[in-house]
Amino acid sequence: MDPILQEWLLEKLMRDPPKSDYAKDLLSGIYAMRNGMADSLLLSTSQDTGVSAAESMDEIRIGGLVINQKSRKVSRNGEKIVLTPKEFDILYFLAENRGEVFTKEQIYKAVWSRDYLLDDSNIMAFVRKLRKKIEPNPDDPTYILTIWGVGYKFSDSPLI
Repeated sequence: MDPILQEWLLEKLMRDPPKSDYAKDLLSGIYAMRNGMADSLLLSTSQDTGVSAAESMDEIRIGGLVINQKSRKVSRNGEKIVLTPKEFDILYFLAENRGEVFTKEQIYKAVWSRDYLLDDSNIMAFVRKLRKKIEPNPDDPTYILTIWGVGYKFSDSPLI
């Protein structure tokens, strides 16, 4: 959020606050961004999610898929999905950069901390295993998409 929008929202919220239990949370979030204590603002879409703000910031929620960075847990429609450490790292990297296309080499560099022998079939195997675990229909994926001739991306479709 740019500084002009931050100032406008702060002024609007202080002058004419909405009748919402979350107005104070929004105000404090904008102050945190303004003061460099946060670089993004996450707003809840539901009033009674049972998830604290701290937990929400550690999670990526896309459709029924929930990826929690701190606990390294993944679930789809409430069902726990068990992933290997590298599967989790690949999934989190792609989901965190939703909509951006990455080559296999870029995925390697992002996920493997030290130099690793690039092997296209290795990354393809990881993606295949991930799809079997997270996709409703692995043969027709909706989350991890293949961009032929380039690599992979996590879907940016709002329908997921």
